[in-house]
Amino acid sequence: EVQLVESGGGLVQAGGSLKLSCIASGFTFDDYMICWFRQAPGKEREGVSCTSSSDGIPYYVASVKGRFTISSDNAKNTVFLQMNDLKPDDTAVYYCGAAPNEVKAGLDDGIHYWGKGTLVTVSS
Repeated sequence: EVQLVESGGGLVQAGGSLKLSCIASGFTFDDYMICWFRQAPGKEREGVSCTSSSDGIPYYVASVKGRFTISSDNAKNTVFLQMNDLKPDDTAVYYCGAAPNEVKAGLDDGIHYWGKGTLVTVSS
């Protein structure tokens, strides 16, 4: 059974930090790009960051560059998203998604597997 399980969300004040984790199982981790998406109330889902073992070049949406860092522990099939200097606009449900490595990073069209999400709330 394929699973992506997110954790690490919570309530934090603006300027604070959180670290999200996504544990994958049921598929060959190295064959997939793992991405973080987020969806705020009333807004479309947005690709935040992606990592792939095929090229090792991380993707970040412009609004999080310099604040968020994606990393992975391939031995544990886990991807992390370190989020620093959080802003109220970062408030959203954060989802982990897995797509084949050849899919363009940041787009949800090619995502094969989704997690259920973890809520991040940033207070001002």
